[in-house]
Amino acid sequence: MIICGLITKSEEPVPLKSISVDVVVRGFVADVVSELRYHNEEKSPVEVVFVFPLDDEAAVYAFEGLIGGTRIEAQIREKKQAEQEYEDALSEGRQAFLLEREENTSDIFTCSLGNLPPDGEATLKLSYVQALAPEPDGAIRFVLPAVLNPRYAPQGSEGGNVTKSIPRVPKGTLPYTLSLSATLESPYGINRVESKCTLEPLCYRAEDRTIAQVSLAEGHQFDRDVELLIYYEDVHKPSALLEAGKPGAAPASLMGDPALLLTLYPSVPAPKPSQKATGEFLFLLDRSGSMECNTEYSSDSPDSPTRIQSAKETLILLLKSLPLGCYFNIYGFGSTYDSFYPQSVEYTQETMSKSLQRVKELQADLGGTEILQPLKAIYNQPCREGYPRQLFVFTDGEVSNTDEVIAEVRRHSSSHRCFSFGIGEGASTALIKGIARAAEGSAEFIAGKERMQAKALQSLKKALQPAVTRISLSWDLPPGLKAELVGSGPQVIFQGQRCLIYAQICGQHQSSGSNEGTVVLQYQFQDQTFKETMKFSLQAQESDRLPVHRLAAQALLQELEGVGKKEKEKQRLALETSLSSGVVCSQTAYVGINTELGKPLQGPLTRRDVPHPYLLRCSAPGGPAVMHSVGMSNRQAGAAAPMYMMCSMPGPPLACSADCLGAIEETLCSESLCEDVEPIPKKEESPFLNLVSLQNADGSWPLDSDLASILGLSEAEISSKSPAQVAPNAWATVLAILWLHINAMEQKDEWELLEAKALSWLHATTGPQLAECVKAGNAMLGSGVSPDVFEI
Repeated sequence: MIICGLITKSEEPVPLKSISVDVVVRGFVADVVSELRYHNEEKSPVEVVFVFPLDDEAAVYAFEGLIGGTRIEAQIREKKQAEQEYEDALSEGRQAFLLEREENTSDIFTCSLGNLPPDGEATLKLSYVQALAPEPDGAIRFVLPAVLNPRYAPQGSEGGNVTKSIPRVPKGTLPYTLSLSATLESPYGINRVESKCTLEPLCYRAEDRTIAQVSLAEGHQFDRDVELLIYYEDVHKPSALLEAGKPGAAPASLMGDPALLLTLYPSVPAPKPSQKATGEFLFLLDRSGSMECNTEYSSDSPDSPTRIQSAKETLILLLKSLPLGCYFNIYGFGSTYDSFYPQSVEYTQETMSKSLQRVKELQADLGGTEILQPLKAIYNQPCREGYPRQLFVFTDGEVSNTDEVIAEVRRHSSSHRCFSFGIGEGASTALIKGIARAAEGSAEFIAGKERMQAKALQSLKKALQPAVTRISLSWDLPPGLKAELVGSGPQVIFQGQRCLIYAQICGQHQSSGSNEGTVVLQYQFQDQTFKETMKFSLQAQESDRLPVHRLAAQALLQELEGVGKKEKEKQRLALETSLSSGVVCSQTAYVGINTELGKPLQGPLTRRDVPHPYLLRCSAPGGPAVMHSVGMSNRQAGAAAPMYMMCSMPGPPLACSADCLGAIEETLCSESLCEDVEPIPKKEESPFLNLVSLQNADGSWPLDSDLASILGLSEAEISSKSPAQVAPNAWATVLAILWLHINAMEQKDEWELLEAKALSWLHATTGPQLAECVKAGNAMLGSGVSPDVFEI
């Protein structure tokens, strides 16, 4: 048997005892302080290593420790220097701590605490700031990530993979606890807060509901992401925040001058979906073994869909929503990759039907997670003139060569847009956001019972929207002041999507001048020029923690480090920006050393890695759910305590792909270590999805027994109620649209595009009889859907 030694439960003591998180959310900015409390219960000094995820856009700006009653503020250094100082301190028997970002990805950090003496205690405090984006329903989404899945390292990839060394323990057995308290502030008022975690009741701190507090209920296990969905009274209002510079910082520097954060919602005219929309739509679907796992890890939600099933249903909706005359292709990837067609094909009834059948048969059966090669294969295909290329990527994001993948997408950014979807908890925010940023698309994350379909269809609407071009900013400021953009400014604008702008306000404000500035955002869309004008106060707000300055620095760092390591001048500027702002980048790290004189610690230093939870509930369609115990056999390692996970295979449990463990795809566990548990029943396909599957490529529905079954009528009865001289498929299409409005309004975002296609077909083929059809359909189905729906 191949040993899964990296994923065994350790009986060694874990010095990390608790994590306490304090969050302040002001509008769209979250300022977070995490305290990690340690206690060494062993008889020798230990080094504690904690690898943890953070959002790709989080700006880590401070790190300090309280060791033996002494407060030590860590200093940001060039990474190699910080690592050397840390190692020197350990070798000299001094206490030290180090915080660094992983080399190949921006969403994994490692916190090391060295020379914690026997019975010694320490508290490390980590601070970061993050800009929050509204969800499609208007909620502001804050996530404290907990799930760090193993990242798959493709053969031949450079750099290490820190996730391989993380010990894993069964869900519910973490040796450390989590508490979280959040203070919420919004001038527009706070309506409510939702979460899949249990929260204490929301407590308002102001009569006008502009300040509120919420916290996690006691006993929360830090084995799933903590997500807060914050609903403000009016989220889509433009806002401006001018923050005073850092006292003592050099004038005319990013940290010394006031920093401005503008939040705009450009009202790009929404082009009406039509049959004339063209494009090449390429869908790249992760079919690695981990996609067979459920979208939600919680044992409280055994009925959550598998990742692959959710992705397949989404693909069906996307296929049905494509416009006639476009081109498309579907790729699947794992350790290898394949595609439905050698090159993209025209979207017709024949190609759509053939593809639909193949989508329904897809399985998570391609092994590991190697996304780079299929991307290269896609980019090697020549683009079609007049058909803008739009790439949709669906993955659980468990790869370690993140920077390499993003660089490949960026190299081809001039020839396509990329829309990415992170599926399940633990999806790499660095990968999902990074490839969307690189090719001027958008990124979405789907976890728990969230429906991927609505977010995917929203992205398709963006892809069908012609590109906004010639984006520019102009400023009107009082004499003595000027605005300098931090970074290159907005590169992509979508209808209704938030647009963040960071600027440095330089110069000296004359007291006699106006206290107001104006910015104008101008862009072209379908040969028309549009302008968005916003006024903002020049009264700078004081802030000790400088969140706007840190966010501006992070935005600049992402841009500078995204160009690749060959451009030395930009790498030098990135290093300078990181050191001056305190925001960690790939070239820097924080190091703190207890320099107080004292007796150096003697004896060998024992390393202790902080474990992460691991319990994936997986199921293959129709197959049994199986609980697998993965560990060393008694012959090989004595009585090694196993780590349990859920996965399944069709047929008897002879072997399971260890890609269910996220990354070690080639490992097998033996039948003797598996025990059957209650099977997960196969989920029936919804009537909504069945109806969508029946639609033709041109937007019409056929009048047949399948449609009749969904409508709850016989085919003969439907035909007998049809108005005279109306084609059967026109009558069927009217009834299908009526059914959607009667039974699927909650999923309207998912069928708006295919409805628009159906209406376009109806108007072209039915003419003046459409009103009569709608009236007869409402009578037959006992509904009262307005004729306005049919644009009569």
